[in-house]
Amino acid sequence: MENRIKEIRKEKGISQEQLAAACSVSRQTINAIENNKYDPTLQLAFRLAEVLSMTVDGLFTRS
Repeated sequence: MENRIKEIRKEKGISQEQLAAACSVSRQTINAIENNKYDPTLQLAFRLAEVLSMTVDGLFTRS
């Protein structure tokens, strides 16, 4: 699964640290997700979408 989290996060001017805090995860987790090294849980995917004002479908695509 690929994602657009890094792209959307940068467009919104949010740091990895800020996104991580808003989602109650570590910055390393956000980094791993952005680099497609870790697939988030469904709960985290929905939280990321909420924080970034996106839909889950808008953030994640099948590779």
